[in-house]
Amino acid sequence: MLPSYVPIEILGVIPARFASTRFPGKALVSLGGKPIVQHVYERASSARHLTSVVIATDDDRIADVARGFGARIQMTREDHPSGTDRVAEVASSGAASVIVNIQGDEPLIDPAAIDAAVLALLDDDKVSMATLKCLITDPSEIQNPNVVKVVTAANGDAIYFSRCPIPFHRQEPQTYYKHIGLYVYRRDLLLRYSDLPMGPLEKAERLEQLRAIENGYRIRVAETDYESLGVDTPEDLEKVSSMFEAFKIHG
Repeated sequence: MLPSYVPIEILGVIPARFASTRFPGKALVSLGGKPIVQHVYERASSARHLTSVVIATDDDRIADVARGFGARIQMTREDHPSGTDRVAEVASSGAASVIVNIQGDEPLIDPAAIDAAVLALLDDDKVSMATLKCLITDPSEIQNPNVVKVVTAANGDAIYFSRCPIPFHRQEPQTYYKHIGLYVYRRDLLLRYSDLPMGPLEKAERLEQLRAIENGYRIRVAETDYESLGVDTPEDLEKVSSMFEAFKIHG
């Protein structure tokens, strides 16, 4: 049962498109006998604090496959510059007051991580957005600009996101957290997000979440053990396939 303070509808949206520069059609690639987008949908549907889940796509091929495994579908425009804009289109036509943007290329997404992010937002009505962080245990990720780092305040609010190692440590031990790209929005912020001005920090880092911080919105960050692994390339698929097989054996 949902806590009494949970809004009437918390909508999970999985943006899924067929076009991809590095891996076209990845949403429909088979993993363990199911398309990647089906794994995402089924795992998201297991989250306790989502009242509904929808796949948002502009491609009939994805829509047809998704309908085949019983998913709720919403067709969206083809010209969205980002997944956030696609999620916002879905939100604009519904009544959900909280919307979760769930990456469509993470077939091993942990339902508990989704719940943690949702509850992080609901715990403070002055917070407009929530996301996740995970402790970095692989030293090679610290200097990797493709692994986004985050630092947070004592109350859990994000202070900054960066592709650089933050914070700078003058002495050992060193502790770093990487950002997990799952976002929870209050409806009013999501619907105006694309109209917010892009500031110099977002332009420098090329990190869309900095737009919220630069415009004075708070982002609450929940810690999770879930380590995100999206399928952006065929090489990523090999890694995820190995993890998937291990999960079946041990999980």
